[in-house]
Amino acid sequence: MAMITIRNIDDSLKSRLRIAAAQHGCSMEEEARRILREALVSPAAGTSLGTRLHQRMLEVSGGAELPPTARTQPRAAPTFADDEP
Repeated sequence: MAMITIRNIDDSLKSRLRIAAAQHGCSMEEEARRILREALVSPAAGTSLGTRLHQRMLEVSGGAELPPTARTQPRAAPTFADDEP
């Protein structure tokens, strides 16, 4: 396995990493690995951007679904022709 060293991390960022690690019951190093893994794993093949956004919004909104908007045909485009002879 490869090793990396990350320098010049803000104290506030380090504190937030420590808190997140404690909440997940792991070390700061393991929490950093988990964050990197989640950030860099490619989305599932065949999942469109719209589907991924929909899933993300369901997670954020708690699953609230909005009713679909009724669709209608657009009106005809103007012809700009002179009607008078």
